[in-house]
Amino acid sequence: MRELARRAAAEGAELVVAVGGDGTVNEVASGLAGLGGVELAVIPRGTGVDFVRTYGIPTRLEGAVDVALHGPARVVDGGRVGFRSWAGDAAEAWFFNVAGAGMSGAVAKRTNESSKTFGGRISYLWATLAVFARWRNTQVEVSVDAERRSGRMHEVVIANGRYLGGGMMMCPEASPDDGLFDVLLIGDITKRDLVQTLPRIYRGTHLPHPKAELLRGRVVAVDSAEPLPIQLDGEQPGTTPARFELVPGALRVRVPS
Repeated sequence: MRELARRAAAEGAELVVAVGGDGTVNEVASGLAGLGGVELAVIPRGTGVDFVRTYGIPTRLEGAVDVALHGPARVVDGGRVGFRSWAGDAAEAWFFNVAGAGMSGAVAKRTNESSKTFGGRISYLWATLAVFARWRNTQVEVSVDAERRSGRMHEVVIANGRYLGGGMMMCPEASPDDGLFDVLLIGDITKRDLVQTLPRIYRGTHLPHPKAELLRGRVVAVDSAEPLPIQLDGEQPGTTPARFELVPGALRVRVPS
């Protein structure tokens, strides 16, 4: 899809429509990144549909089509990521909504390999609880621009948009066009912490939290003694060490008026 989107732009397309979930949006957007004259519209038809939530793009077909046809374009940032592929080689990819290093990579993998019969929110919630039951927090090194942190962590969330995991408002103040990532460091949380906090995450009222820290910056590096799975817009291309760099104005997205 990435190459198809880029080819369409090279042949003069002014609008490319992605029909699918967050993985499809990521593929199409990756092909259009940096091509300022082409706009992206989204008809959400996937499991998580988290990308569209930040922009208020309707999930109902009629509303999404109306935005695709008539909505204004919003210029938004993207994230370019260097990481280690599952084969052990250096690799690069894009994300446009939310990336993570830690448990979210394992959750995304389990969700994508499981049945989606009960919809996105239930699928992600079940995967989160199942993975967390066996997950062990580990020592992580993080830098966000000039800030550096080290300690046992559950997850590092690098957010351009606000939602992940089928509607969890993990970074409620993230803005996709402010030139900064919202970086949420989730510390050494317990199973009890998760159970108590999870309902508040869906409402976006979980911050501040005594075991979390929110930073903002343009370049984020994550490393750990034991490689952690990463996720980029719900896909799992590899592991840490990983470097996330914000690219201002990388994409033009059609949004509601």
